[in-house]
Amino acid sequence: MLEVIILSLYVCCLFGILIYCLMEVNLAFSYLKHKKRMKAGVKQLPKGLPIEEYPMVTVQLPVFNEMYVVERLIDAVAAFDYPKERLQIQVLDDSTDETVAISAKKVKEYQEKGFDIVLLHRVDRKGFKAGALQAATPKAKGQYIAIFDADFIPKKDFLLTTLAYFDHPEVGVVQTRWEHLNKNYSLLTKVQAFFLDAHFTIEQTGRNASGYFINFNGTAGVWRKATIIDAGGWQADTLTEDLDLSYRSQMKGWEFVYVEDIGSPSELPADMRAFRSQQFRWIKGGAETARKILPKILRSDLPWSVKLNAFSHLLSSSVYIIIFLTAFLSVPLLMVKNTYIETEYIHYGALFFLSNISVAFVYYISTHYREKERKHRFLYYLYMLPLFLILTMGLSLHNALAAIRGLLGEKTPFIRTPKFNLMSGKDDWHDKAYTSREIEFLTIVELAITFYFFGAIAYSFYIMDLTLVPLYLIAGIGFAISSWYSIKHARVVG
Repeated sequence: MLEVIILSLYVCCLFGILIYCLMEVNLAFSYLKHKKRMKAGVKQLPKGLPIEEYPMVTVQLPVFNEMYVVERLIDAVAAFDYPKERLQIQVLDDSTDETVAISAKKVKEYQEKGFDIVLLHRVDRKGFKAGALQAATPKAKGQYIAIFDADFIPKKDFLLTTLAYFDHPEVGVVQTRWEHLNKNYSLLTKVQAFFLDAHFTIEQTGRNASGYFINFNGTAGVWRKATIIDAGGWQADTLTEDLDLSYRSQMKGWEFVYVEDIGSPSELPADMRAFRSQQFRWIKGGAETARKILPKILRSDLPWSVKLNAFSHLLSSSVYIIIFLTAFLSVPLLMVKNTYIETEYIHYGALFFLSNISVAFVYYISTHYREKERKHRFLYYLYMLPLFLILTMGLSLHNALAAIRGLLGEKTPFIRTPKFNLMSGKDDWHDKAYTSREIEFLTIVELAITFYFFGAIAYSFYIMDLTLVPLYLIAGIGFAISSWYSIKHARVVG
């Protein structure tokens, strides 16, 4: 009886992973079809327009304790190739450290140069980023609102190119692709760039081309102000206020445009603890948004294809729950299987194989179109895919717990991801502010799970059943890397 229960749970998890992976493959095919019919080049506002014909734009810069990057952000926005008479800049700085003074000095500098720039500082930080955006929106003079997080360095032509896509009154948002300033800083940043590129290539373009809902990514995009107001404004009841507002807007009938060919450079977290914190916020926030939005999606009169993709999109964070369960349950499955169950679990192992083939295909397409070095593109893919799978498995428990807490509606504060102005391999973050001295209890649990999977490898060799050794190896290495770097990157006192 026990083996049947374990096998049933294991197979359900395998089916869940396979279904999600097949949805991703569908997006990859949509992406390929779109690439074939897409015209090369990027739109741009006509040159030589009278100043009064340029749309009035407000640029909002939400900042919290970002002393290392806030100056470069403000400088980059002030350098926009756009008439400053038609540009308003709002620095939304709720910082509790010297970042406020740095922002104030930079704002005063550009005010003296004739820029319409203002520092909006809140003491209570109510609603976190969503609260800052909601408080600033009524003060925005622009018909359009561009938003940039502190770690971005937007290009000079950003407004000239993105505003050209608001050529229909139904368009509510134009989102651009993230680029990575410090992609080659470390192995961790390379893996992050690898999987983020898949989102900004396959997922965003595939969904947009298929008529599915996409999401504003919180930064590097432009909103029509009327869209924000019509959809109910920024709300702080989830950690992913961007995803929440995106779905509420599209359910109101607003169209989103994703432009893959416009890149917006940003900095990736180089600290494992900062990366895990970012993952927690994204995963938990996605689950919170699913809990909030999916019942409304289900009751709506949207086409079933849009509803199905919305479920896949909003529940994507919950995939980590079944990834972890699949790996964890495979060990007792090995230990309790008998003659009956052996045939069954080998048969269902094909599901695991198909899921991995699907993932490999999606990331191959992403790498093919995103990597600039054509000669080494395939070798880079072969190198990065296993590392991505290993890190995904290593973070599966951490991310699964974040998803569960989000689905259960547990409230947690918005913890921003610190950035350190890491522009080259020579830049260091270890002795800077915002790094943590604590080692989480979960890290110790992950270290224990490392031995759990390596013990399973030893047991597999003992009974000479090596069927699941590849899975155990990926999981064991993944949890070892996650826990080791979490400990290594903690600044332990003494």
